[in-house]
Amino acid sequence: MSPDALPSSVWPVLHYDDTQAALRFLVGVLGFEQAVAAPDEHGGIGHAELRWPGGGALVFGSTRHTDSVHGRMRAGTSAVYVVSDDVDAVHQRVVDAGGVVLEAPHETRFGSGAAAYVCTVQDPEGNLWTFGTYRGPSPR
Repeated sequence: MSPDALPSSVWPVLHYDDTQAALRFLVGVLGFEQAVAAPDEHGGIGHAELRWPGGGALVFGSTRHTDSVHGRMRAGTSAVYVVSDDVDAVHQRVVDAGGVVLEAPHETRFGSGAAAYVCTVQDPEGNLWTFGTYRGPSPR
């Protein structure tokens, strides 16, 4: 089985004050696919699982839920890198939605020296999302 066909083994966890707005932005604007969105007693989402079309997964929940190990996480304090073959399309969806673009698509080099085409946007609660073409080092 190729690495791209394997289920994601890394799941970033984010918390949001407004989970319904987060779901709309992450799915409707950034392009994640909703796998699970379990409601909570406050009319929001208590637990959500999203998949990235190119592989990978993300979990998010509400800052209202303080009774777990993640219960003290604040909204808007995370940064996530997502591999994308179409950085321009993600950027355009954010622009069309009136979202915050921190860095428009551009060529760059990461600390490792690897070249990538990237853009960085901010979600409505302040998390940073960098979409780029860099897929990591080649397998040996």
